[in-house]
Amino acid sequence: MATDAPEARAERDGEDAPDPERDAHDPAVPHPAFEGYATESPPQAAVGAPGKDGVLELRFAPTSDGTKLVHDYATVPFHVSGTLGHDPHPAAETVFLQSPTGGIAQGDRHDLTIAVEDDAVAHVSTQSSTKVQSMNANYAAADATLSVGAGGHLDYVPEPTILHADARYCQDLTLELDACATAVLADIVVPGRLARGERFEFERYLSRVRAEGPDGLLFEDATHLTPADGDPTAPGVLGEFTVYGTLFVVAPDKDAEALSDALHETVTDADARAGATALPNGAGVAVRALADRAETVQSTLDAAWDDARRDLLDAPAPSGRKY
Repeated sequence: MATDAPEARAERDGEDAPDPERDAHDPAVPHPAFEGYATESPPQAAVGAPGKDGVLELRFAPTSDGTKLVHDYATVPFHVSGTLGHDPHPAAETVFLQSPTGGIAQGDRHDLTIAVEDDAVAHVSTQSSTKVQSMNANYAAADATLSVGAGGHLDYVPEPTILHADARYCQDLTLELDACATAVLADIVVPGRLARGERFEFERYLSRVRAEGPDGLLFEDATHLTPADGDPTAPGVLGEFTVYGTLFVVAPDKDAEALSDALHETVTDADARAGATALPNGAGVAVRALADRAETVQSTLDAAWDDARRDLLDAPAPSGRKY
């Protein structure tokens, strides 16, 4: 697979070059490609109705006993049952997000805010895969804003996202880092219920990541897949593979080239087709992996995460235990 680093404004997989006329769209819609969907009214609960407009707020702070979750607020479909203390790092805190629903439905709008204060160490994941259900009206969107204070660290490593047939899904993630702060971000996309033979039957998927440091923009990256308009299995996109995953190790104050070399060596020995490369502006490292199964991509990215954490925190990554 290609392992070119995302540029300051990476254009990948159907994401066109900037066009001022095209970009003059409704600011309430995440991307011009979603404007047509936004005019469609879901036949069930409307956009913004209770249970459709999910909000999550988490704040972690250092204490004499290590990092603690000092603020949490969640509305359906988010649920936080508490914290777990089995992270290998002695000062870290762990939260697994839960959902009482069957997945993300048309018209859902989710807003996540996760703040890690100075010198705190936090790990946030999901209890299980995120299932984006089939849609015939409107679309679903999730906005995540992550911030890490000086000397702090955040691992935001959710379970894979599964795109059911006819799904329309947009997710935006913004990371803000203070001086000497670090973060690890993961995203794995499964293009259908593979055991049922469902592959690339979703309608549209857009994922955007933006990272900023004390001096401004570090990098932006976008993945935009529309199977009806462009074959995701074409050479230069996913090729012969099905599942796609990315791990961003954002560490502007570290030696990105040395870390990139180390992580590249780790993932090229894995079962997935994978590689690592330095991000622009000395921001850190991007690891990308392709395979036919989510488990293969996940184990490859987990190996890179483990190596990165040992370098950044002198502690291994947590196990996959979700209790």
